Amino acid sequence: MIVLALDTATSACSAALWRDGAILARRLAPMARGQSEALLPMVAAVMAEAGLGFGGLDLLAVTVGPGTFTGIRIGLAAARGLALASGLPLAGITTPEAVAAAIPAAERAGRTVVVAIESKREDLWAQAFTADLAPLGPPAAMALAAAAALAPGDVVVAGDAADRVLALRPDALAATAPGWPDAAGVAELAARHWAAGTALPPDPLYLRPADVTLAGAAPR
Repeated sequence: MIVLALDTATSACSAALWRDGAILARRLAPMARGQSEALLPMVAAVMAEAGLGFGGLDLLAVTVGPGTFTGIRIGLAAARGLALASGLPLAGITTPEAVAAAIPAAERAGRTVVVAIESKREDLWAQAFTADLAPLGPPAAMALAAAAALAPGDVVVAGDAADRVLALRPDALAATAPGWPDAAGVAELAARHWAAGTALPPDPLYLRPADVTLAGAAPR
């Protein structure tokens, strides 16, 4: 299976082509802004590097959140547009699962995984997983103290808000994995979920309303 995956949900932008366990091409850059300008050129670059057209792909994948409101929209809009134009199926992957899956197995062994995603507010988005990456609950918005207490015992923490959690949990291990999703890992997860029939629809996972309200809009 050949999968093209995209991510713009948090503090990076990436696109990758994956085939049966091997990365064919990948582009990734940390960035807080500018994903809308960077994403499609990354897609064009990985397609050109791999020498593939969309007719050679089997599946598209994209992160659906939680993350920044604008970032999630950018990735989903691009992925949906590509799916519509190509007729390819599109699978969604949550941000915490993508971050957790990048943690080396040796760091996860015997520990609960806590993924903390930056919300740019006092709270953050967090989710806990077993060492084998089975979710212990859904991702949720929570106070920093609640995220730090999300899992007792031996813990490994990852995500772009990991430092905030680690400040309250000095006993926890800081994961060496990047704090943002990598499209290459998103592609692998999507292929696995697609084969198992557990892929998510490409719908945004917003855990709170957008920070901006349009003029004249009724309050929610």
